Amino acid sequence: QVQLAESGGGLVQPGGSLRLSCEASTDILLINAMSWYRQAPGKERELVATLTRSGSTFYTSSVKGRFTLSRDNNKNTLYLQMSSLKPDDTAVYYCNAVASDNSRHWGKGTLVTVSS
Repeated sequence: QVQLAESGGGLVQPGGSLRLSCEASTDILLINAMSWYRQAPGKERELVATLTRSGSTFYTSSVKGRFTLSRDNNKNTLYLQMSSLKPDDTAVYYCNAVASDNSRHWGKGTLVTVSS
């Protein structure tokens, strides 16, 4: 069982930046892929970005050039650096992991609010 703990959400003005963290309870290098999803009020959960074990990345088109994934293997932590934030980025952001047995695991989420 992989446990995930997100942190770093908060209130930020449009154009501002935030860095989200997702700490895994297991060796991050044993996880096939880690992703950030988000769910805005009244909308379905959507994939934001993915980082595979090999280091490949995927970003949904609406965040390309603004969001960047990184990881600290020593801390078993995935980061999402978010810049040039827009009100449309307001959502609960969830960390997801696909373990080596292909099981999927979710964190509890962290709220990001972009508002002036």
